[in-house]
Amino acid sequence: MGKVKIKKNDVWIDMTPMSDVMTLLLTFFMLTSTFVKNEPVKVNTPGSISEIKVPENGVLTILVSPEKDALGKPTGEGQVFMSIDKSDDLSGTLDAMTSQFGVTLSEPQKKTFTAESTFGVPMKELSGYLSMNTQGRQKTLSTKGIPLDSINGGMSEFQQWVDAARNVNSDIKIALKADATTPYKTVKMVMNELQDMDESHYYMITQLKKEGE
Repeated sequence: MGKVKIKKNDVWIDMTPMSDVMTLLLTFFMLTSTFVKNEPVKVNTPGSISEIKVPENGVLTILVSPEKDALGKPTGEGQVFMSIDKSDDLSGTLDAMTSQFGVTLSEPQKKTFTAESTFGVPMKELSGYLSMNTQGRQKTLSTKGIPLDSINGGMSEFQQWVDAARNVNSDIKIALKADATTPYKTVKMVMNELQDMDESHYYMITQLKKEGE
């Protein structure tokens, strides 16, 4: 008796629904993700039990570096850097500062400044700094910082940056980020600068403590 041959049919699976789901997931993560900023110094924020979240938009972040780098080498008093997340606010703040200090920047230099995630160079060195290549700026920035010394008994450069940002956007939020090992006197110095200009409401950026810590 001959064998019965079973007809084999090709199995076809419609992958369209799966593709739609993957596209939706990809879009979701792209819209909700927060990109990590490239900061000039490595800062490990202290732990805290507070769950108050820093606003995601319209924030002026003040970064206080540790007094020692990753290799334990002293870096000084702890440099101060800043970042403004909205490009329009950053551009307006830069224009106000350059006008106030009489600093002239070319259009390419302005574009370079607004493209950087963090700034922190004295105004008198800003033009030369922005003329450097990318590697030169990255190497130089970590050795600088915004001066906290008052100018002729008036506001310091740090205070003038904060004041210019506030004038550009009156609703801008201020967030202070410091390393867990940064001495309190350094952080207190920045707090005093803010207090002197009646900026008493700001966020402290920390990381949530884990259970058992």
